[in-house]
Amino acid sequence: MGTGEGTATADFFAAAIGLLREVAETEAGNVAAAGELLADTVAGGGRLFAFGAGHSSLAAQDVVYRAGGLAVVNLLAVPGVVGVDVHPATLGSALERVSGLAGTVLDASPLREGDTLIVVSLSGRNALPVEMARDARARGVRVVGVTSVEYATRTTSRHASGTFLKDHCDVVVDSRVPVGDATLTAPGVPAPFAPASTVVTSALMQAVVATAARSLAARGIEPPLLRSGNVDGGHEWNARVLAEYGDRIFHS
Repeated sequence: MGTGEGTATADFFAAAIGLLREVAETEAGNVAAAGELLADTVAGGGRLFAFGAGHSSLAAQDVVYRAGGLAVVNLLAVPGVVGVDVHPATLGSALERVSGLAGTVLDASPLREGDTLIVVSLSGRNALPVEMARDARARGVRVVGVTSVEYATRTTSRHASGTFLKDHCDVVVDSRVPVGDATLTAPGVPAPFAPASTVVTSALMQAVVATAARSLAARGIEPPLLRSGNVDGGHEWNARVLAEYGDRIFHS
């Protein structure tokens, strides 16, 4: 963690790059396993979904309807917890702790047996991500968890079961983000600052999707990738992909 000896910019980039290097070295196997699971799902005719609450939703949204990404990744949105679009913003945090909400959302969602759900939660300790993973698996959905495993050793679960997100996944990708998220300290600043979880988690999500794309190609399956609408022919390309995979896409 930076101590304010250099510029804030240099210290934050050093902290973020350090975390990226760490996960690149330590999580390569888990990223590969998660990517293969996504590829298995696409190859088998299944659909892909991503969920995150609060700022964790940013990383989930980053792989949905994204140029260079898989068209069949859908956002599993829970009203009130997608980002900070509710007032007061603390309502979203409160909803994460409501038991039973995940089951209600899954009942109303298109998720079905054979699909894969990526659940993003930095702490993995609240009821919503825990039950989202647990209840999805009970429905025959495979689950990838992207979380900081350190929280399970340094905090307590807020779920009645005493479990964390990591305990209900087929594959766990550890973001290695420190408890509290913030990466820097400085004299005169009363609390740690400069969170890096979005940088690291989004990078991991993109690495998982990239792995899936390469795996599909290696199997002789053209990965259903989207192209930027700001390049010539992009809209035509995307229209073809969206039409071909329309039965697996819920954001078009």
